[in-house]
Amino acid sequence: MRVWFASLASFRSRVFTAALPLLFLSLFSTAAFAQPEAGGEANLKLPDLSSVSFLNGIDGHKLLMIGILFCIFGLGFGLVIYSRLKNLAVHRSMREISELIYETCKTYLVTQGKFLMLLWVFIAVIIVLYFGVLLKYEAARVIIILAFSIVGIAGSYGVAWFGIRVNTFANSRTAFASLGGKPYPIYAIPLSAGMSIGMMLISVELLIMLFILLFIPTDYAGPCFIGFAIG
Repeated sequence: MRVWFASLASFRSRVFTAALPLLFLSLFSTAAFAQPEAGGEANLKLPDLSSVSFLNGIDGHKLLMIGILFCIFGLGFGLVIYSRLKNLAVHRSMREISELIYETCKTYLVTQGKFLMLLWVFIAVIIVLYFGVLLKYEAARVIIILAFSIVGIAGSYGVAWFGIRVNTFANSRTAFASLGGKPYPIYAIPLSAGMSIGMMLISVELLIMLFILLFIPTDYAGPCFIGFAIG
């Protein structure tokens, strides 16, 4: 009986030893010949937006076009508040101080802009190496990613400049309004400034995204989004 069990164990060992290379060969063949579809935002392909209906027959393309109108209204809202804050009553000395602060901030923004341009050069090198060399994307896709990374940086930079300008208006106007002894202007003016900056930021970001969804070919929407996200 022991001899039988020993021979059976030896047989199983020989079968396992012979089957192991075949198993590895099978796994290697599956990995070599299987070519799964690449994923990621850069390979995103948008569906036909006009083929889907919402709200009693409005197709997706028209609905997003309406969204562009809301973005334009948002930009207008931010600019109206900007104009109102600028035209509020303010003491001359307070206005001069706020302008001095703005000039200091403007110098910082210019310096920061130069730094961002230098940083973008390094980002561009990484984008080219990753998407162009490693993933072997065609030149058009790589250029689109680079272009929309600039768009993303420029949008954020412009909103930051706008926000600093609005805040310098609000600071001096709030300080002057506090001399009247009434609490409402003290929180209403900074709140208006915050709404102006927030609405401008949201409207700019959404406007760029809607432009990509509506006017960029579906095959290139993914590279546009990933470039915009990088920026």
